This record gives sequence, structure tokens and C-alpha cells, in this order.
Amino acid sequence: MDSILYWVARMLLALIQSLPLMIVARLGRSVGMLAYWLDARHRKVALSNLHLCFGREKSAAELRAVARENFRRIGENFACSARTAVMTHEELKPHFDLIGAEKIRSKTATGRPPNRVVAIGHFGNFELYVRFKDFVPEVTCATTYRGLPQPSLDKLLKSMRERSGCLFFERRSDSDALREAMNGKGLLLGLLCDQNAGRAGVRLPFLGQECSTSVAPAVFALRYRCPLYTSICYRVGLAHWRIEVGDLIATHDGEKPRTVEAIMNDVNRALEAGVRRDPANWFWVHDRWKETRRRKLKRARKAAVAAQSNQT
Repeated sequence: MDSILYWVARMLLALIQSLPLMIVARLGRSVGMLAYWLDARHRKVALSNLHLCFGREKSAAELRAVARENFRRIGENFACSARTAVMTHEELKPHFDLIGAEKIRSKTATGRPPNRVVAIGHFGNFELYVRFKDFVPEVTCATTYRGLPQPSLDKLLKSMRERSGCLFFERRSDSDALREAMNGKGLLLGLLCDQNAGRAGVRLPFLGQECSTSVAPAVFALRYRCPLYTSICYRVGLAHWRIEVGDLIATHDGEKPRTVEAIMNDVNRALEAGVRRDPANWFWVHDRWKETRRRKLKRARKAAVAAQSNQT
């Protein structure tokens, strides 16, 4: 079965990579719209998340419109990520801009830039984060990932991503290699931090609702004395994206390190601004607030039981 999945995925990738990017984008949007109607589970998660965060600001019709466009964007971005992975910088140039590259260009006395940490999220075609090196060639891009359960598919995905020259470290098995890389210079480490981190995270507000938040960007920035930034990929048109590097996130008050909670709270605020700027651009199908909903449901049940007891 693993072998069959591999060859099906490989043929699908080959087909996508043979088509012009604009056609791939339109096909992706059509598949995304189909998924909206067929994938009831993720549609329910997206609508529930949108209602939780924007229910007081937008009508039910507006929330459904955002959800539909979000599914179209997800289809477009996933399809396009397969195509852009094999495009040269010159081919990609008309479709991709980077704003704020100067923030990560400063160099040390040795002539190489210091290591930097960038807190990133599932915005737009987030696979384009690995193309920082196209604009800042003196850095080495790196990120972490969690391997797929199917070995052959994991290998195929990794080979596609590594075409960019970005270094990929598996979170569960490559910790030693990542530590060794962080002891060098010129590493630009991008860490996704906008998903539910479970028990390993800290509970912080995001879009007005408390949720589990990964502390990885703060931990790495503090441990290796790295400047910390945020970065968001915006969709500015069909098959056209712009990545914007945010302002420096303070990791110290003078010489005193800030807490990881305070640092990640600032990161959350920066990512929140990106969501509010273009709500359909974020990955609403991830159930980031599942603990919040469970707690609210539990409190509601307790209140209902208490009310019933008082009546009897």
C-alpha cells in the first residue's frame, strides 16, 4: 500500500509540475471548493473556529463566505506549492515578493549574518518560507517538520522541499543535528507556531480565545541568543504571494531574559494582525481551540446539571 501511494503521489506531482502555475492555481481553487462541500468534518471545524473568533463581528453568511474562500485558498496553495517547489528564482519572481529582507541581512564582524529565528504560521503558500535564500543568499534556511507515517510519501515530500536548499530537521529524531546547526552562524530557523501544541505548549490568548501555544520560537531565541522575528505569507492575487518580515520581537528586558509566555504573547499578537488583515488567508481547518471548546462545553453541562438540581 505504501508503494502504491508513493507512485500515485509521484505521478500527481509530475502532472502538477508540468502545468503553468496559473492553471495549477485555478485547478487548486476548484478542488478546494469541492473539498468544502465534501469534507464535512473540516468544514465544521473551520466554521466553528470562525464563529468562535469572529462571531461577534461578522454575520453567519459572512463567516460561511470566509470559510468557502479559505477552502479555495487552501486548494490553491497546496497545488501551487507543488509547482513552485521546482521553479527557479527567475521563474518565481513574477509571483513572489519578500518585504523586510533587510531585517535579516545584518552581519557580524566575521561577515556572516548571525543566527535568527522566525516565528511563522500557516498563511498563504507557507511552503514559500523556504525561499528566503533567494532574496538573502548569505543565510542558510532551516526548519523543523514532523514526518509522515508513510515512509515513501515522507521521503517524496522531503525531496521536493529540499530542492530549495533549506535544511529540514525532523522534530522527534533530528534534535542533535539541529543543535549542532544552531552552534554555527548564518542559520535562519523558521518555526511554525500557530497550531495546537497540546500539553507541551502554554495557554495564551489568540484571536481573543485561549489556546495551547508552542513556545519553540521563544525557547530557541533565548537559548541561542538569536534575534526573533515573525513572518507572514499573504496572497495578493491568483498565484501571487508576498512574504512580510515583521518587527523584532523583544526577548530581553535589558540583560534580563523575558519569559517564554511574554515572548510568545507578542508573537501571537503579530500573527493575529495577519489573520485579521485577511481572514481567508489562514489555516482555519486546524482545530486550535479544541480544549477551549471542551472546557466551555463542560462548564455548560455542569451549569445545566446545577440548574436541574435547583429545580428539583
